Amino acid sequence: MTRKKVAAAQFAPVYLDRSATTEKSVAIIGQAAAAGASLVVFPETFLPAYPYWTLAIDPFHARQTYYPRLFDQSVELGDDTTQKLRQAARDNGMVVVMGLTEREGGTLYNSQLVIDADGEILGCRRKLMPTHHERMSYGFGSGEDLRVFDTAVGKLGALVCFEHSNPLFRYAIQAQGEAIHVANWPGGLPWTNDIIDASVRQYAFEAQCFVVSVTSALSQEFIDEMGEAAGRIFQAGGGVSSIVAPGGKVLARSESGGEELIVAELDMAEIGRWKQMVDSFGHYARPDVVRLHVNTAKPSPITLGHASF
Repeated sequence: MTRKKVAAAQFAPVYLDRSATTEKSVAIIGQAAAAGASLVVFPETFLPAYPYWTLAIDPFHARQTYYPRLFDQSVELGDDTTQKLRQAARDNGMVVVMGLTEREGGTLYNSQLVIDADGEILGCRRKLMPTHHERMSYGFGSGEDLRVFDTAVGKLGALVCFEHSNPLFRYAIQAQGEAIHVANWPGGLPWTNDIIDASVRQYAFEAQCFVVSVTSALSQEFIDEMGEAAGRIFQAGGGVSSIVAPGGKVLARSESGGEELIVAELDMAEIGRWKQMVDSFGHYARPDVVRLHVNTAKPSPITLGHASF
């Protein structure tokens, strides 16, 4: 089957409420299935919310107020939230990519959970370098997070937000042969709209793949909760989600800027038509001149073993 429908879920979470946002996510997965989609992608850290407050509130106040809520409502692999998402994917025959705040031990990560259409978790990649203010909340990913996933809709790669600014990160994913690329972003940041548009269209061209790019829709209620400074920084709505074909043509784009499901049909044969001209990892590559080395090992702070004397 060379044609597949995919969906970008441009919605706002129920802020810092993991249970309610999970239920909303399950309903959206069902909505995407009803629209005929076989893949649905959620925004950056949709569960339980993007840490907007780190841009609007001083670090000391944020550490006392919002960070404990984020930590408490974050997701641990294998918990009730991940089980419900797996069940929803399985019930709807849907590949799901969920942006979430993942908790392991005492550290949080900006992660992308990838669930196949049979409900199996294929991986949970972590953002390699949290951007600027995000470092107040998140730890760093590692080389194991630069990989693609074999899913029911084909080879799928993923990066988060400003990871798309790093050409080495992009190439590491692209060179593994992804057919569909997932890009997760926050919404409500109007100064990033042009960056997002340029990034995802360039990505589709240089990788000769489809891109499903999704931003959140920031609510006015949450802006008001964060206070006066937030009102000067953020913009309610702000969704610029899109689905892009190889070559950079936009197949579907957010029309409302608010909550909506963006759906497009992909002609997978288009990948081959573009690669006839420019195959960036085949006949258009020059590994004899330049090549990329990726350290895929996950670093550990401790090595256990027997001493030798």
